[in-house]
Amino acid sequence: MAYDLTGKIKLIQEPMTFDSGFTKREMVVIVEDGKYPQEINVEFVQDKVSLLDSLQVGQEVTVTFDIRGREYNGRYFNNLQGWKIVTVGDEPAISREDQSPPYPAPSDFEDDDIPF
Repeated sequence: MAYDLTGKIKLIQEPMTFDSGFTKREMVVIVEDGKYPQEINVEFVQDKVSLLDSLQVGQEVTVTFDIRGREYNGRYFNNLQGWKIVTVGDEPAISREDQSPPYPAPSDFEDDDIPF
């Protein structure tokens, strides 16, 4: 299941590559949450590491991520694994004229189209 969060980038870590060939890179996003802003760490792995290359600290972004969990030595850990980033303001604007209605409008039918 995918989740989204929107906030400003506080920190972008350098990529880390392990002996196994596994690569990850982490980013911290500050999310305004009432009185106390939350600093959320999101990790990107393997081919998703490159998503962070064009970003800069201070940019406002929307990050789409999955929650991953695992057990290690009787302790349980959760990770937020990002897989999509959109900088705020780069979302395509869709006008009402560009959208077709989800069903035909009554004016689209002629009298002969009615089945009864």
